[in-house]
Amino acid sequence: MKTMTRRKFVSTTAKALAAVWALSTLPQPLLAQLPKGMNDIPLGFQTFPIREMLSKDFAGTLKMMADMGYKVTEMCSPKGYEKAGYAALTGMKGSEIKKIINDAGLSCPSCHFGFAEFGDDKLDERIEFAKDLGLSDMVCSSFGLPKTATLNDWLVAADKLNKAAEKIKKAGMQAGFHNHSTEFAKLDNQLIYDALLGRLDGNLVKMQFQTEVINLGYKASDYFKKYPGRFSSSHLSDWTVDKKQVPVGQGIIDWKEFFATAKTAGVKTYFVEMDLDKFKDSASYIKGL
Repeated sequence: MKTMTRRKFVSTTAKALAAVWALSTLPQPLLAQLPKGMNDIPLGFQTFPIREMLSKDFAGTLKMMADMGYKVTEMCSPKGYEKAGYAALTGMKGSEIKKIINDAGLSCPSCHFGFAEFGDDKLDERIEFAKDLGLSDMVCSSFGLPKTATLNDWLVAADKLNKAAEKIKKAGMQAGFHNHSTEFAKLDNQLIYDALLGRLDGNLVKMQFQTEVINLGYKASDYFKKYPGRFSSSHLSDWTVDKKQVPVGQGIIDWKEFFATAKTAGVKTYFVEMDLDKFKDSASYIKGL
């Protein structure tokens, strides 16, 4: 092995320091697009796809996900989702759920709530639950409107969420709204999702983008660039051209573009939401970016 001379060592060190300084002077938008560090936020998962396993073995299932490389989880409100598979957790306090999550090596900054839980008769109790759970985000998973709903029905629901978000903000947390495919339909020649972005108060309600709408021709990155600062998190899933679910990185979504634009959008947390057999490969791909 050749011995490095002092002069060569000094020269090499100087070049390295210069490179670090050069990177530090780059504008943040450019830094966000660099291959390294564009995905330095702990990876999370949504519990809904594995809710049956959670109800049978809450601690064990969380540990299984942690062993796959996940660091963060997003819960669904047990009371709001009691009939959807979370009944086994309804008797637990938020602090008890938090302890089990933490003991598995995970944190839980976000939770889905049904729209009814943001009503005046339930919100105070749900806020207390959220505080006990240690949440930073209370996300409305859906307005649950019927297919016959008018655009005005959607806007009225948005107004109600704005009102609830004021109280959530005073409690020290962030309200959010999660989309499904229903928001990417048109009413009165206007895309419902765009109408909601216009009606929801961007300072009170942050959006949680679900990438599954790529199947309808809508890209998260387009919305991230168009509405900077309006998003707080995203649900990740990948799909083939013929709309079959595949692990993240094996489908048609450009994930490097996604993560680069997500920072501009304000996204702080990513939650993979896919079938159980897609979780491990998805985590491996994202960690390797």
